Order: sequence, then C-alpha cells, then structure tokens
Amino acid sequence: MISLTLAALAFIGIHLGVSGTLLRDRLVSRIGLRGYMVAFSVASVAAIVWLVSAYQAAAYVPTWGQLEWWKPFAIALMLPAFLLVVIGLTTPNPTSVAQEGLVDRPPQGIVRITRHPFLVGVAIWSGVHLIGNGDVASLLFFAALVVVAAAGTVSIDAKRRRVLGAKAWDVFASRTSIVPFAAIASGRNSLMMREMGWWRPAAGFAAYALMLGGHAHLVGVSPWPA
Repeated sequence: MISLTLAALAFIGIHLGVSGTLLRDRLVSRIGLRGYMVAFSVASVAAIVWLVSAYQAAAYVPTWGQLEWWKPFAIALMLPAFLLVVIGLTTPNPTSVAQEGLVDRPPQGIVRITRHPFLVGVAIWSGVHLIGNGDVASLLFFAALVVVAAAGTVSIDAKRRRVLGAKAWDVFASRTSIVPFAAIASGRNSLMMREMGWWRPAAGFAAYALMLGGHAHLVGVSPWPA
C-alpha cells in the first residue's frame, strides 16, 4: 500500500504541481516547449504505469465493500462519462494539447456543454468507481484520478490564460463552462447537437457498450447487480 500511496502522490504532484503552474513556465523557458513536452510526457507515462501497477499489486483491504445497489447508478453514469471522453477527444478545443490557436473560434459541439469534456468524463468515471469499489487501494487509486481530473480543469484554464492572454481567454471562457451545461443554462451559450455529427456520439455509445459487455472479462467484476 505504501507504493500505491507514493504513486498516487507522484501522479497528483506531476499534474498539479508542475503542469499549469509557474514552474512549468520556468521549465519551458529553460529547456524549450518541445523539451518540456517530451520530459512531461515521459514523467506522466511513468507515473500512470507506476500507479496502475501499484494498484494491481495492492492487498485488498475492505472499507465499505462493493456496493451492489450502486451498480445501476454506475451503469447510468458511465454513459455520459464515455460520451464526454470520446466526443471530447475528437472535437477541436483550445483547452486540448497543442490546440491553443483555436481560442478565437466560437465553441462548437461538446465544447458548448463543457470546455473540458475529457477531464469531466474521467472525473465521472473515477468517481463512479471510487464509490462502487469499497477498499483502500481503490480509494487511493480513483481518488488520485478524481483530484487530477477535477483540479486539472482549473489548472489548464490558468495556463491558457497566461499563455493566450487574459483578453482572448476570457472571451472564450465567458462562452463556455467547466460544469456541464452551466453556460447553456445561464444563457451564455446554446446546445447544438448537430455540431457533434453522428459518428462521435456513435463511437461513444460503442465504447460504452463494449465496456458493459467486456467488463467482467477484462476486470473480473461484473457491472450488473447480483
């Protein structure tokens, strides 16, 4: 459990203590953007590999135990999580890596709903598993993912504001929101489902269906209530 705790702290530290902070800016000024991206990518991959391997090797120490009553809620919540992740990864977005230049374009598709669809999807996915898996290792593992995903939205916003300038970023941010549908509910934007096309939601639904069908075989735990 010590290795998992250290891995979780390292994963959080790399993403929240470096990326999006002034330390990142200083590192970029010293080794260049390309050098920083390579170093950060290597560190990120090493941290996630360590985190996953430590989680898999950790002893099972129950807390509240697996919650069978939670599984129907988990099944329902995983659908928006998958849609946000898949559609978010395939939609142009100035908050995505190397797409800062899109900040002057009006938000389109899933970005109208949230400007951080991937991270929000990961936060939902992690939170669902944190609640459903009642053991210490799962608590550490999924809590680390929830913290990085949720806090990462604020960190990326701060980084983009510094890099792009307050004027350009604030115009974009005023048309969107971190919390899904908040900008739409407040009248700052409107929902345009057709902008997502048909294949992005279809891919999200397909990934969701594969997860439901293969979860027991891949993870060893059935997502369906007993």
